[in-house]
Amino acid sequence: MDCAKIGSLIARLRKEKGLTQQNIADALNISNKTVSKWECGLGCPDVSLWSELSVILGADMAQMMEGEITLNRPDSGNIDKVRFYVCPSCRNILTSTGSASIFCCGRKLEHLTPVVDKNTPDIKAEMTDTDYYVTIDHEMSREHYILFAAYVKSDKLFLTRMYPEQSAALRIPYMPKGRLYIYCVKHGFTVQSING
Repeated sequence: MDCAKIGSLIARLRKEKGLTQQNIADALNISNKTVSKWECGLGCPDVSLWSELSVILGADMAQMMEGEITLNRPDSGNIDKVRFYVCPSCRNILTSTGSASIFCCGRKLEHLTPVVDKNTPDIKAEMTDTDYYVTIDHEMSREHYILFAAYVKSDKLFLTRMYPEQSAALRIPYMPKGRLYIYCVKHGFTVQSING
């Protein structure tokens, strides 16, 4: 570990949060002299403190231990680059519009990659006066169901969370030539176009 690099990062993150060395020390139940030593590069935090320190400073623990926070390139605003993430523990659904480090339940999540295979469900989109009524030919049992469907078009994203034992159907605004992303808890992630 490069203590000087880590100390410099801790000082920067602390100042960004508007915290004093004493604030950090009080939160970790240590002396402010210890925090000062870290920031001067004269030592590194004990392994037992890293988890709580990363929460206090709002930074990824692994990157903090390297002494460097990797910044993403600025969001170009292109919704076509949307990425979806699902936490395997709590089933939270998260999105980003570019590369991101997404964590949930203590784990770094990888973005979902669409697959097309024999398990890709058939969809039917009926146009009404103002929207599409989309039905998905998929069972919705407790063990095998669609967790979410998301429609992406231009600068819009419409995400519908779905639950077991409900209908595999949703309404989306009429915007032809978009993409419908579907995530099945058993077979994964697929994408299909909706024309009309």
